[in-house]
Amino acid sequence: MGFITYVLVAGLALGTQNRFSPEILGIQASSALVWLIIEVLAVLLSLYLVTVNTDLTTIDLVAFSGYKYVGMIVGVVAGLLFGRTGYYLTLLWCCVSIFVFTIRTLRLKILSEAAAEGRLVRGAKNQLRMYLTMAIAAAQPVFMYWLTFHLVR
Repeated sequence: MGFITYVLVAGLALGTQNRFSPEILGIQASSALVWLIIEVLAVLLSLYLVTVNTDLTTIDLVAFSGYKYVGMIVGVVAGLLFGRTGYYLTLLWCCVSIFVFTIRTLRLKILSEAAAEGRLVRGAKNQLRMYLTMAIAAAQPVFMYWLTFHLVR
């Protein structure tokens, strides 16, 4: 739902700037979908390479990646209403929120193997898992900015 709403809000933003065309809307949707697929595949590959045993499925990763669309929608709408300053302030708030949310939720999922055993695992493997969690969380704001900066003028 967030993805479709993002595409519609992007069309609205482009329409208010007299840059709308059906082709551009299709390009916008295709671009966002391709970046979502690349992001999920990169996370799956990273989980495989780090050898993390987790109960995360591909659908879970798509859902976690989809949360960023809410912040993107709010940022673009704020940009339409309040200009670039409103866009950047709102997007900054949404980026910080998604970063914290992603770390707090994925930390539980990625480190669940150690938590299930009831012991605190220290060492290189646990540190690598934390770095992976931080990288996934840090990628969300990057994608949020990359997919919306051209919509607000």
